[in-house]
Amino acid sequence: MGEIASSDRQITLFYSSGSSRAKQTLAYAKAEGLPIREIDISKTPLTGTQIAELAARLKMEIKELVNQEHPSYRSQFEQHDYSADDWIKMIRNHPEILKQPIALRGDITILVETPTDIIKI
Repeated sequence: MGEIASSDRQITLFYSSGSSRAKQTLAYAKAEGLPIREIDISKTPLTGTQIAELAARLKMEIKELVNQEHPSYRSQFEQHDYSADDWIKMIRNHPEILKQPIALRGDITILVETPTDIIKI
C-alpha cells in the first residue's frame, strides 16, 4: 500500500490553483456533483514518495510527469537526462512543472487532459 490514500467513494484531485485546466476541471466536477477531495500542490507540497507513487499509478516514469514546455521549466532547467531523484527534487521545488491535474479514485488514476476527463474516473 502506498502513501496516497484513495477511496472508491471520492475522487482525489492533485492540481495547482494557478492552472486554468485545473480550475475548469474542479468546476466541472462540482457541477456534476462528484465527491472531490482537493489537494492544491502549490499550497500542500507533494513528498518524493507521493510523486513516485503518482508516476507508478499512471504507469509513467517520473520524468514523464514533468511538463518540459512549462515556462518555469524552460527558464530554469536545460534539456537533460536527469536521475529519478533529480526529477523528484525539481517537482518538489517547482510544483508548477508537474503535469496536472491528476485524479485518483480507488485503483484508477488518470492525468486529466481536458476537464471532462474527470467523469471517466
